[in-house]
Amino acid sequence: MKAPNFTLPDQNGTMHSLADYAGKWLVVYFYPKDDTPGCTTEACNFRDGRDMLESMGVKVIGISKDSVKSHAKFAEKHSINFTLLSDEDHAVIEAFGSWKPKKFMGSEFIGIKRDTYLVNPQGEIAKKYEGVNPKTHIGDILKDLAELQK
Repeated sequence: MKAPNFTLPDQNGTMHSLADYAGKWLVVYFYPKDDTPGCTTEACNFRDGRDMLESMGVKVIGISKDSVKSHAKFAEKHSINFTLLSDEDHAVIEAFGSWKPKKFMGSEFIGIKRDTYLVNPQGEIAKKYEGVNPKTHIGDILKDLAELQK
């Protein structure tokens, strides 16, 4: 399945689209909110694993519905060294299928599920991870990449 196309601003206001990453492996991960515990853990793990991912030819993009300004503050506070895209109207989040019913503290609502998509150099979704554990997720991605890149 082809990954949905997107054009969104990053934490610096620079526009990015899927076509910018043609010919490269791409981790596209969706997260609920900047500077919350699980989202910070996940972002910092991607930050710390960036060199290893890049050595495998992989770029990382995080997407949430937070504003460009929020992303800039989050990236600066936690030394995030990869692209964070702002999808304030959640159109791209919906296109990927990660805008879903959720439960939190007994309430049900629609929001961003913590999902990740591994996109191959042809722009196809090679692997989807649903409801990931932010602490162990990067290890799963590295293992799967090693298999997929054989």
